[in-house]
Amino acid sequence: MSATDLADVEFVVRSLAQTAVDKEKHFGDLDAVVGDGDLGYSLARGFEKVLADWDSFKRDDVATFLQQIALTISSRIGGTSGPLWGTAFLRASSAAKTMDTIDGTAVVTMLRGATDGIKARGNADLGDKTLLDALIPATDELERQLAAGASPVQCRAAFAAKTRECADATSALEARRGRASYSGERSIGSPDAGAAAVAVIIEQMVADWP
Repeated sequence: MSATDLADVEFVVRSLAQTAVDKEKHFGDLDAVVGDGDLGYSLARGFEKVLADWDSFKRDDVATFLQQIALTISSRIGGTSGPLWGTAFLRASSAAKTMDTIDGTAVVTMLRGATDGIKARGNADLGDKTLLDALIPATDELERQLAAGASPVQCRAAFAAKTRECADATSALEARRGRASYSGERSIGSPDAGAAAVAVIIEQMVADWP
């Protein structure tokens, strides 16, 4: 494992954490509309702990690093959000154990592991679970870009664009059919906190990428 590989993973995790903390009010506003007061507060508290403990995490390899992130998040975020995000990082850690280098294909593998972990939980609340509405198609798009030989910058831009497109499509679907029809439990026209939060985080991360 090269230092560059670990440095890139650190950048992604720190970007996720910092964006979650910085955008707490934005996510909290989404919570108020959706009727779920958990997402913004929980995300911020969990990732605040990640940032506070940042220098204490071991950097032996990517898998160990991601496992520590998973445990930190799971222990700090309450409700279903903690186990959900913790499971995502833990599955990414498991995928990383089989990798000698972190390239585009490896990133797709880790994202697949993370989303499979979220799906496997099965009992996440809607605001968190539907982040898969954005993550799964965006991962598919990333895989297509890599297969087409796109540059890293192009891949990141396409990944962010697909995330936003899917988040907006989820909101449009709810507006047409009603939240209750889409989810079985929410009111008409409510934006989806999970998908929108993922879009905001990924867009910020790509914008800040060195």
